[in-house]
Amino acid sequence: MSLFRLDASILPASSASRSLADLVEQEWVAAHPDAGVTRRDLATDPVPATAWADAVTGKFVAEEDRSEGQRAAQSLATTFADELIGAEALLFAVPLYNYGVSQHFKTWFDLAYTDPRIDPQGTALRGKHATLVTVLGGNYAPGTPKEGWDHSTGWLRRVLEDVWGLDLRVVERPFTLVGVNPALDAFTDTALALKLKAEGDAVTYGRELAASKSRP
Repeated sequence: MSLFRLDASILPASSASRSLADLVEQEWVAAHPDAGVTRRDLATDPVPATAWADAVTGKFVAEEDRSEGQRAAQSLATTFADELIGAEALLFAVPLYNYGVSQHFKTWFDLAYTDPRIDPQGTALRGKHATLVTVLGGNYAPGTPKEGWDHSTGWLRRVLEDVWGLDLRVVERPFTLVGVNPALDAFTDTALALKLKAEGDAVTYGRELAASKSRP
């Protein structure tokens, strides 16, 4: 049994997504105290911005003619795929940044996606159990003034559920900037309720993740 955990927050000391992911992980560890946890922190160890292009272009070059950058990128892509495939379950903690997908996560995903085991024809991740934790500074739910401004969560679900075929649960906590941005002070009670719900979901989905079985 093993868990792969990825964090994309650029603020480790005060990260709301990491705190929720900790709750998920705690449930996993409680159920599997002797199991390993493989961690990848994209803030402290970011993927080089040129890696995806190097990995893609390297496929069109004979192995002996590939550049050092192309070789390094393909090796890193293999490592990423190995981490995903080798884990019993997956945990992703990815905040919304500037209304879009975290650049750290997108760079990681793009590079991992070049591995043939998890590319569009790959099946290595189909049905694997996973939890996505995502946090949003504001509230972009239906009926709110900025409905439709969250261009991250939908994309994350698309690539993790539909492209990789993961059996995904999503923990979402909006309004993390309440208490930070004075303009949002009026939403203190709402933000607290959303925080408590997200924490409850994290515990619930953590238990479900811990109880999940490998695909046959």
